[in-house]
Amino acid sequence: MSFSRFIKNRLKKTVHSLGIMWLKIKHKNLYIDKSSIVEKNVRFYNDGIIKIGKNTIIRPWVIINPWGGKIIIGENCSINSFSHLSGNGDIEIGNNVLIATQCVLISANHNFNNIDIPIREQGETRAKIVIEDDCWLGAGVRILSGVKIGKGSVIGAGSVVNHSIPPYSVCVGVPARIIKNRNELSNHEK
Repeated sequence: MSFSRFIKNRLKKTVHSLGIMWLKIKHKNLYIDKSSIVEKNVRFYNDGIIKIGKNTIIRPWVIINPWGGKIIIGENCSINSFSHLSGNGDIEIGNNVLIATQCVLISANHNFNNIDIPIREQGETRAKIVIEDDCWLGAGVRILSGVKIGKGSVIGAGSVVNHSIPPYSVCVGVPARIIKNRNELSNHEK
């Protein structure tokens, strides 16, 4: 490696480390492992707890807003551009999870039972979202409050998941439905 390339790489790592330190100073309840990468224009809100594990990458234009709750992201994850995590009722993401562009995870719903009171004044119901290890959410997936995505599951692009999914499921649609289980694939398909 040439000396100039070495200096350039070292400078890049230093700038990244300074950026992470600035985020931690600005957001008192933000914990990012030093091996993780948070690219430019990621928006963190400071009204809850956010923890990001080792070797995780957060791409530009992601919004992570705990709304007073907790958002825990495991190790070796990637969250791609224009995704939005709203952690009112908490969000827990396991290790090795891939979240494609424009995914939305919303862990609360507005109450609307009383027609005599505006919806905005009826409060909300919060319920934790859990995405277990080794899952892949395709582009534009929506995960609604109270949902648990089982280990090793794949959720197809554009799907809306409004109920929990067992491990190793492949789901598609609105609402998402299971089309196969990864454990049942024949040896030919593996």
